[in-house]
Amino acid sequence: MAVVGVTIHLARPEAVELARGLTGWLSAEGHEVRMPALDAGLVGVDPSSVDGGGTSGGPLAGADFAVALGGDGTVLRTVELLAGADVPILGVNLGQLGYLTEVEPGGVHAAVRRVVAGDYRRESRMLLEVLHRSGSSGGVDRYLALNEASLDRTVSGHTVRLEVGIDGRPFTPYEVDGLIVATPTGSTAYSLSAGGPVVAPSHRLMLLTPVSPHMLFDRTLVLEASSTVGVEVVGHRSGVLAVDGRLVGDLDPGDEVRCTAASEEAHLVVFGDRDFPGLLKAKFKLGDR
Repeated sequence: MAVVGVTIHLARPEAVELARGLTGWLSAEGHEVRMPALDAGLVGVDPSSVDGGGTSGGPLAGADFAVALGGDGTVLRTVELLAGADVPILGVNLGQLGYLTEVEPGGVHAAVRRVVAGDYRRESRMLLEVLHRSGSSGGVDRYLALNEASLDRTVSGHTVRLEVGIDGRPFTPYEVDGLIVATPTGSTAYSLSAGGPVVAPSHRLMLLTPVSPHMLFDRTLVLEASSTVGVEVVGHRSGVLAVDGRLVGDLDPGDEVRCTAASEEAHLVVFGDRDFPGLLKAKFKLGDR
């Protein structure tokens, strides 16, 4: 018997229907299912019977593996729910791009059988540790990001001024619409849309990508994973902090954000070797000459 975590895209009816069938099948096969209460409520399963019984570390902690039914956003949410727990994630693509997913909906039962049998490989991905210190209260909040942390302006037409330091030494102020600190996995997400480079996800490094910088220096910095990037909001304009696309808080003048490689990693279920150039060709619809 396996303990299987299941998460869904909360706004996709097809994910809800797939989860109903999957959870029923898993239970009939003798496996234990764990789901977040919100997901369980949508699927129509008693949340008290599938949320891990208050297990420390969240509803998915203690699972042998997790199945994310949705797309890349659902995988990111599952990483957040796991909070660094050593649980591999099988991504099932009901989305558009599906960089982080491994199988299509029709193959989910066969894929789960393979994972239960141990017939899969773990692909480890670097996580970013994001610390937000409030300048007014001094409190510190910690987040983990698989893709990126982004510090963005709050008012359209205005920039935010950010003082950046690297490894404890001042680097330069940025006058920008936003600033992205991304992992290799996140190089094909927000950082890419801001002009950053594409990096194979097996690397360990950080990308510092400005968004619409109002300055001559507009290039992405590629930094070692051991580096620490410190960003302070200066001037009179505030900003917002988002982690993997999820807004986590306001950034007032004097607030600081520190980013470095986390000690935890995310683990994705893959079958065979992943062809990253082939994946890029397929997702970006690149043709042969």
